[in-house]
Amino acid sequence: MGYSTEDFDFDLPEELIAQTPLENRSKSKLLIIDKEKKSMKDGHFEEIIEELDAGDVLVMNDTKVLPARLFGEKEETKGHVEVLLLTNLEGDTWEVLTKPAKRMHVGTRVSFGDGRLTLTVKEILEHGGRIVEFFYDGIFLEILDSLGEMPLPPYIHEKLEDKDRYQTVYAENPGSAAAPTAGLHFTPELLKQIEDKGVNLAYLTLHVGLGTFRPVSVEDVDKHKMHSEFYSLDAASAEIINKAREKGGRVVAVGTTSIRTLESIARNNAGKIVPESGWTDIFIYPGYKFQVVDAFSTNFHLPKSTLVMLVSAFAGKEFVLSAYQHAIDEKYRFFSFGDAMFVK
Repeated sequence: MGYSTEDFDFDLPEELIAQTPLENRSKSKLLIIDKEKKSMKDGHFEEIIEELDAGDVLVMNDTKVLPARLFGEKEETKGHVEVLLLTNLEGDTWEVLTKPAKRMHVGTRVSFGDGRLTLTVKEILEHGGRIVEFFYDGIFLEILDSLGEMPLPPYIHEKLEDKDRYQTVYAENPGSAAAPTAGLHFTPELLKQIEDKGVNLAYLTLHVGLGTFRPVSVEDVDKHKMHSEFYSLDAASAEIINKAREKGGRVVAVGTTSIRTLESIARNNAGKIVPESGWTDIFIYPGYKFQVVDAFSTNFHLPKSTLVMLVSAFAGKEFVLSAYQHAIDEKYRFFSFGDAMFVK
């Protein structure tokens, strides 16, 4: 059966879009949904521990969000320019979004922080992005840290007081243009309790890129093209996941980025999990057969987004949309700083 993008639409009152993170990460609400029983249960995020069994493996994305929003001026005209870093292609060459885009021609030079950092536009991309090369003295990430701002999604209008709140507590590998938000609910204390219960913890990296900012613009879902994102899974984590699977434990993914990484690796290796890094544009929507992931936590996503489609692929579109309606009726908070669901 072919799906239309409209099949994944729902009415979301604007006041349910969370503008700020809760003071305590793990006090978010948690809607637990069971796809076999078609049941729903309201709880709080720290109760996720009750959904995990000894021998399961909890797989988390340890990417770190770059302070990827830069404000500078064009060297020729002194016009103001906003630049959002998306993907590090190689060396100091990046794919970026720019505002205003129309005046950013090949050869345009932009200066940031009184010339501490400059860029030159190298190429104009089909979707309106730019390929640029940066020039600087020193360490790029340190300069970015002092000049850049956190790239909060466009639906968040409040200023973020503490930029660490848009990072998971286990964020380690810099490279994302957006946070893997399902992980924002975990505290070090909750992770320790989960580990003490006998649940294995494993980490992978997927750098969240342009796909996060791109709505599905085609009518037929199967014509949508995902943007490629870089992922990596090391040998130690692959071994933890494989041992859990061999002993009958479930693979529980934290967030859609972890799901997409695990399923990409399985797709490349006949269902097996092996150490691997590369680029994935996997698009998971209803009809997809999951090879690795047995359960997962995730936030509540945008209408008509690829993320709602992914959750629907796992638990069924009608059931997922009814769970979303329940969340709206019960005033759950949506999107990046919002509440979570556990899907099993």
